[in-house]
Amino acid sequence: MRRLMRAMFDAAVAAADPAKIVPADLPAPPRGRTIVVGAGKASAAMARAFEQAWPGPLSGLVVTRYGHAVPSERIEIVEAAHPVPDANGERAAMRMLDVVKDLTEDDLVVALISGGGSALLAAPAPGVTLADKQAINRALLASGASIDEMNCVRKHLSAIKGGRLGAAAYPARVETLLISDVPGDDPAVIASGPTLPDATTFAGARAILAKYGIAASSSVRSHLERAEDETPKPGDPRLVRTHAAMIATPAMSLRVAAEVARQAGIAPLVLGDAIEGESREVARVMAGIATQVRRFGEPAPAPCVLLSGGETTVTMRGDGRGGRNVEFLLALAIALHEQPAIWAIAADTDGVDGAEEIAGAVVTPDTLPRARRLGLSPADSLARNDAHSFFGALGDQVVTGPTLTNVNDFRAIVVA
Repeated sequence: MRRLMRAMFDAAVAAADPAKIVPADLPAPPRGRTIVVGAGKASAAMARAFEQAWPGPLSGLVVTRYGHAVPSERIEIVEAAHPVPDANGERAAMRMLDVVKDLTEDDLVVALISGGGSALLAAPAPGVTLADKQAINRALLASGASIDEMNCVRKHLSAIKGGRLGAAAYPARVETLLISDVPGDDPAVIASGPTLPDATTFAGARAILAKYGIAASSSVRSHLERAEDETPKPGDPRLVRTHAAMIATPAMSLRVAAEVARQAGIAPLVLGDAIEGESREVARVMAGIATQVRRFGEPAPAPCVLLSGGETTVTMRGDGRGGRNVEFLLALAIALHEQPAIWAIAADTDGVDGAEEIAGAVVTPDTLPRARRLGLSPADSLARNDAHSFFGALGDQVVTGPTLTNVNDFRAIVVA
């Protein structure tokens, strides 16, 4: 079962490999220059794949997470911090705005965008500092806010996100290639949509901070309250020559994982690719479905595997190491009450769960007994948001290193 679960996860990651998917979606070459920009955990691998497949000259700049760079001959690769931005991300974002300035209608801008790009494109709006953005990011990450909510706030504190990069490139044609890491695959949410129209507002950003009780600095409050420079909206004339192509999504990866299960003689049941909510609450629901399968053969008879994707959240209440996938698994193990014949894996397809260089972990029917023999308290670990330490002590972590792609969380629960 461990081998099968890992095989499904590996297949899901491989389905979103930029080397395989980027060459299939090359835009038409322009009469003028080709400029490549991009941001995200997959952007460096996307850039390498693009330049290897592109038939003509090009230049450009992309920013990726530390440790996610790859060799590139014509596109400059910059590394920066994620999930909390740093000065490297700020400098790269400001340079990117300069790269797309003074273009013509004959020029082409290719934007290579993947999950993680929002934190990496750290150009603050006028009057907002990098320290302001860092504080807001930390607060949002600990609040339990959804990715849509976090990116609404980020867009309205940014000089580049929410369509501003696309507007800066006008009148050039802008073609955006997207690897989706967001529930629902909304192009304007992925990496905070730097090249695409934005329907969110300053008022919405203020409401989100109020909803989660996030205390912003005086400069952030002043900027959001003035609301002087809205993001480019649908219909903005500066974005009429923009086009987006979704080249990899969570649903695509789940379909590939489902085929791995079929070949192993286990029926797959895809529960959804856009599941959100608190990790521990989602875990209780999934445990209930797995129990129903085992007891009554509903909604599918065993053996089967329950597959799902999306992005859960963790509201940090304790002093642990976080991680939404491992928190999901620990809550799942507790909710299953040591039922036999149920296994699970949950991992982030980028290889990083939270801020840890660990993709996720696995749960087995004997996870809780093994933990107790080691003197671990599952309930205490969950209360402290310390599931990374829990699964590390058990030797049940899934470690991949940077996968150079990102289609968000992958979950599989096998009921034998």
